[in-house]
Amino acid sequence: MTVGTTPEARNPQGDGFEHPAFFYSSSEEYLAGTVPFIEAALRADEPAAAAVPKHNLEALRRALGSAAKRVMLIDMTDVGANPARIIPGVVRSFVDAHQGHRVRIIGEPIWPGRSELEYPACVQHEALLNLAFNGRPVTKLCPYDTEGLSAQAIEDARATHPLLIDQTGQHLSEQYDPGRILADYNQPLAPAPKRAIERIADRRTLDNARWFVTSYGRSVGLSGAQLIDLEIVITELLTNSIQHGGGVGTFRVWTEETRLVCEVSDSGHITDPLAGRMPTDETQAHGRGLVLVNQIVDLLLAHTSPRGTTIRVYLRLPDA
Repeated sequence: MTVGTTPEARNPQGDGFEHPAFFYSSSEEYLAGTVPFIEAALRADEPAAAAVPKHNLEALRRALGSAAKRVMLIDMTDVGANPARIIPGVVRSFVDAHQGHRVRIIGEPIWPGRSELEYPACVQHEALLNLAFNGRPVTKLCPYDTEGLSAQAIEDARATHPLLIDQTGQHLSEQYDPGRILADYNQPLAPAPKRAIERIADRRTLDNARWFVTSYGRSVGLSGAQLIDLEIVITELLTNSIQHGGGVGTFRVWTEETRLVCEVSDSGHITDPLAGRMPTDETQAHGRGLVLVNQIVDLLLAHTSPRGTTIRVYLRLPDA
């Protein structure tokens, strides 16, 4: 692969957001497509960042040599463990820190080893990038390992990226349709197991619900900061249900393998697809709670429709 196959030319989105998918099948192809992308940014004096899995991060660092000091290098397996953190915590923060400049970012949120449980949140993230940064001066290259990822992941990448880059060059994606991806992966969550404990909370019983869930967390091994995190999560989710979901929230809690799982259901409908994925400030009346929850939990899955919303969160148990 040559430098010419990286997205040097502006894509059909003009001088705004550029979001190419880069398909690679070996470490050599990976570096041949990503290193020139970063070097082009440095030559143009454009701020550059790479948020990729650790093994690829170290390969990039070695390949860039002394130039690596001019690039923000981020371990995606850490910051992107919950994909909903990536837009506010990685991309948006980097963009906002370099106002007035086009920035280039390599972001690899989907890699071999991601679980089937995590995948819907990952592909939703890729679709939402197009909405979150429409018109912004950002070029975000998303590598996809064609040897290690499923055929479905590669097919979905063609729907979430308007431009595709492979061994033959760069091409417009005829399958580009991020709206379809958001609809396809907004599916009802699998039912909670029979062992799950279920309760209902309203404004009067919110304190009791908070006490109950944190007591459950303590009983399965959570302590200290973890219990505080769990208390914040259940408080924010139930408060959202009480304020925006009909005044009542049904919560369920259980453990599975290495995680504590908690979900809250209500009769509300989340109509903003970016809810919980964009930075907020104190002047905003709504939306801060879900952003905070996403920063705490290891994974958040959701289903929303006019019939109601269920948000399910996962917290890793200490022994895991």
